[in-house]
Formats: sequence, C-alpha cells, structure tokens
Amino acid sequence: MLGLYPIFDLGPSLDVARAPALLEAAIDAGIRVVQLRAKALGAGAFLECARQLAPIAQAHGVDLIINDRPDIASLSGARGVHLGQDDLPPSVARRLLPAPALIGVSTHDLRQVAAAKAEGVADYLGFGPVFPTRSKERPDAVVGLDGLRDAVRAAAPLPVVAIGGIDEERLTAVRATGASGAAVISAFMSAPDPASALRQLVRRWREEG
Repeated sequence: MLGLYPIFDLGPSLDVARAPALLEAAIDAGIRVVQLRAKALGAGAFLECARQLAPIAQAHGVDLIINDRPDIASLSGARGVHLGQDDLPPSVARRLLPAPALIGVSTHDLRQVAAAKAEGVADYLGFGPVFPTRSKERPDAVVGLDGLRDAVRAAAPLPVVAIGGIDEERLTAVRATGASGAAVISAFMSAPDPASALRQLVRRWREEG
C-alpha cells in the first residue's frame, strides 16, 4: 500500500466513462493504491464508477480507496475509505465497513495527528497541504516540509501520505521527510497524457526510495 498515491478526481477533467482506462494505465505504471474522489458528482454516478473500478483493482491487487463515503466503499466492494475532518468519524466508518477495510484520515496539524492516532482506528494518515494546492476550494493552511516531517514522527508507527501541491519536482523532498506516500492529483490529471505522467511519477518516487 501507499507509495505514489494518485487521486482520480471525477469531474470535468475525468468522466466516469474514462476512469476504467485510466485505472488500467495506473496499474500498468506500477501504482498499488488509488483514491476515487467525486466532490461534484451525484451519489449514483459515484457508486457506478466505483463499481466499475473495484473489480479491476481487485484483479490486480490494487487498493481502491473511496473519498469521504463509507457507504459507497461498502456497496462497491472497494478496499477502503479516506475520511476528512468533517466526514463521519473513523470509529463509525469502521462499524460500517468489513473488518479488512482500510481507513485513511486526513489531518492538517499535529493536534489532529495525535487525535487520529489515539483513536486507534486509522490505518494511515494523510497530512497537508504540504504545498499550496488548487485541488480544494478552501484549503487548510500550508504545513511545509518541516510540518510534514514533524507529522511523520508524531504519527509513527502509522504511515503518512503527504498531500497538497505535490508534483514530480517535489517528490524528492517529500520522500526525504520519511513520508510513506505522496498523493498526486494535478501532477497527472492536468498533463496532456495522464498515463505517461503517472509512469514518470512512479519512476521518480521509486528512484528516491
């Protein structure tokens, strides 16, 4: 799990029909975990896409993580759910999902890291935004590389995925903090060839390992 952590953001730049092909390309690139996000999509379309992607991911041993929605994770057969600070509490999500399901929790400061760790439910934490990001309408305060490094230490032994504004040129610095993974959205979604961009991002992450 973890490593380079692409987030498929369903919307204007990725529709439901194109998502399976992009997942296949991500798998070919060596991705082991993918998050499916749909902030502006109705629940029905979100579930339809998750149900298309889950069997592909399962067949290749890839973890499909659903953003925000434990119900869609459960109904689609996805591997788990990623929760924000305003979503259902992780303890509630754990009761809704089968025991092997993975639960990730987004955190934005050391207080939230400590709270998530103390709850003892999360399998990994997201932390950020490490750099300025355009993928959220109301982003939290930028934490920087020093903040990420502190979070990695505070969260141990939970793995931490760095989130926010990460591109290929920043992967080296992110990896040096001890983060177990790096979430990417614009770094591949905005590229002329997202599949090629993913291959290059995976290559750079592994070179720094």
